[in-house]
Amino acid sequence: MSKRRTHSPEFKAKVAMEAISGRRTLQEIAADHAVHPIQVSQWTKQLLEGASELFTRGKTTQAKDESQAKEAELFQQYCCAET
Repeated sequence: MSKRRTHSPEFKAKVAMEAISGRRTLQEIAADHAVHPIQVSQWTKQLLEGASELFTRGKTTQAKDESQAKEAELFQQYCCAET
């Protein structure tokens, strides 16, 4: 029995981007990278579904940083007011 192969996220992204480009068929891409064409389709679908998160994460991180800064400021005010 053969062992399952695992692929790095970088490899999956590379294959999916190649499929999105549309220059070659899924079968050609799959053959070149020694994976099944259905796998290429799945990775492409995952890439397209997750693409919007790339643009929302920055806003979430910025809002979180601002929230933490405000929290630290309030904490300092509270601590200094008691002493």
